[in-house]
Amino acid sequence: MILLVISTGTVFAQESLISELKTDDNNYDEGDTIVISGKVNTVIADTPIIIQIINESTYVHFAQITIAQDGSFSETVLAEGPLWTRSGEYIVKAAYQDTVAETVFVYSPKTEIPETTTNFEVDAGSYGTFDIEYAIKGGTVENMIVDDKNFAIIVKIIPTDEGTITINLPREYIGAEKQDGKDDIFIILIDEKEVAYKETIVHSESRAITINFEQGDSDIKIIGTYVVPEFGAITMMILITGIMITVLFTRNKLRINI
Repeated sequence: MILLVISTGTVFAQESLISELKTDDNNYDEGDTIVISGKVNTVIADTPIIIQIINESTYVHFAQITIAQDGSFSETVLAEGPLWTRSGEYIVKAAYQDTVAETVFVYSPKTEIPETTTNFEVDAGSYGTFDIEYAIKGGTVENMIVDDKNFAIIVKIIPTDEGTITINLPREYIGAEKQDGKDDIFIILIDEKEVAYKETIVHSESRAITINFEQGDSDIKIIGTYVVPEFGAITMMILITGIMITVLFTRNKLRINI
């Protein structure tokens, strides 16, 4: 009996025509692009694979996909429209001959994606504090730190999903300027990798930038040409003091030798 069960299970595994079915992410928001892909073990001529996306009893997508010669297939779906109204778990079904495979993902309409808009009080050490206004979707801000050595502010985030953060940077405390005083670009690093950003609003007193992040990201470093100008002043004072001490020490040493 044991041998019979094992043998039967092996036969079913070998006869399963769909060997792989997956989506490119586990969580999607309204407007995202969903990429469904997979592979079949045996290509049957003139036989498409049927792809369905279902939420509870509602079919939100249906397609017949041609399978490539190597057995692979792919379908791209835009998650928006009148059928994409419910949040929650969605099932992707692939049917090929008598074989059915399933995978799932979680979807959220825009109206249900929480956005936090508030001010964060940044600690500038002995120079006090200053506020930075921000709005974030898909996560929370844990901390903002001044990195005076790199003329930067580090924003530490805790993502719950891929998302965006818009930060209103006060020119009084951080900026990116050319030698002629005109605006220059910021350098944005996420976990030490440079990424693009979008400048959304420019005021005489601030610049607002929007940055996309992924689930798993943690540190967003915004690098300009200055940060908390007093830091630059004290650094220069320390440098000048150091030079003066070196010059005085050199002179005294020369006098002793004489």
